[in-house]
Formats: sequence, structure tokens, C-alpha cells
Amino acid sequence: ADKICTTIAEMSMPGSGAKTWRAFLSVQASGSAEGVVNAIDRIGPGPWYDRLGRLFSSGRDKLIGYRPTDSDAAIKNDFPNESGVPNHTDGAPGCSGNTCPDNHDTLTGSGIDGKLYVSPTGEDPTCQGWTTAVGAANARPRVGHSWPRYPSTTMPCPTGRCNGNWISSLDESGCAPGVELVERGGPMDEFAIYTVGSGGGYGGFYCFALVP
Repeated sequence: ADKICTTIAEMSMPGSGAKTWRAFLSVQASGSAEGVVNAIDRIGPGPWYDRLGRLFSSGRDKLIGYRPTDSDAAIKNDFPNESGVPNHTDGAPGCSGNTCPDNHDTLTGSGIDGKLYVSPTGEDPTCQGWTTAVGAANARPRVGHSWPRYPSTTMPCPTGRCNGNWISSLDESGCAPGVELVERGGPMDEFAIYTVGSGGGYGGFYCFALVP
């Protein structure tokens, strides 16, 4: 995942691949020789900026929350991709509501604190440490929302859902590859579709550089 971040960064802005990039993904002990790895501990102290130089967050204390508290207003509620384009309108400029791509689910494997998510039902939140692409009913990767599909700032999240939280909103339906960019109403495990994108996405994840 780190290599993917580096490759995409270089494609977007030649020279930026020389920075050290980290995927915002937590890993459970069974999927890493290092034991538990928390996403928040992987990304450095900040600050972080998007492709166009807008502030994403100045540091970890501002980063953790429903949305980063000090983000530039233009990106706070619709995180940009590697080209600086808001995710919700990527590929469909001028769209609105359900006519825009439904691509909000973003893999993190993390709780609202940026640390490894522990499922109250014992399901695997990290697809075996991000090493498997097999769909299964008991493997449900934890995702955040790059834009709030159903905004809700209720904290904590007693039901396991915290819609709109960029780090930890809900569980996707499975670990198999899959893309779903049309509004369907949430993860589709009830239809035995166990993919990383069934709830609106394509298995994307966040990338952070260790230096600005």
C-alpha cells in the first residue's frame, strides 16, 4: 500500500515520489511481523497538505475527529484525490446528490482514534492484515468516509456506525475486489456481495507523506 501511495504521488506530481509515503491503514498482529500497527502512528506528526497545497491538517491533535478540525474549508467535507479533485465529484463535474459517484468508503482498519479497530462481533477489520482479497462473511474491513454520505457527528458510535467520520464509519461487506459507484444504500452483504466497494467505493485508502 505504501508503494502504491508513492507511485500515485509521483504520477500526480513528478518528484513527489521522493518523499516517504504511508498508507493510513492499521494492521492486526496476525497480519504483521511487527504486531499491531496503528495507522495514526505511521504517518508522521504533520502538517499535511493536498495536491494543490491546501491544508489537510496541521497535526495529529487536529487530525483526529469526525473531520479534521483545521482542514481548508474547500476540502474538509469532501477529501480530494491525488489530483486535487474532490472525491464526490471526481469524473462528474457539475453533478449533485445521487447523480455524483458514490465512492465514499475508504479502507482504514481503524477506530475513530486512528488505532486498530476492534470489532464488537469479532469480525476481521483488516482483511488479514491487508493480505487477502477473498470475500467472506466474517471479514469486514473497517472504512471511513472521504465525504459524509449521511452526516452524523454522534460520538462515540455505540452501534459501530459513525457515518461521516473520515477514519471509522462502518464495516464494508468483505475483502474481495469490487467497485460500486452507484448509490445502492450501503454495504451489500445481505445480498452475499462481499467486496471492499459494495457500500460505495473501490477499495481506496488514504495516503500521507511524512514530510510536507
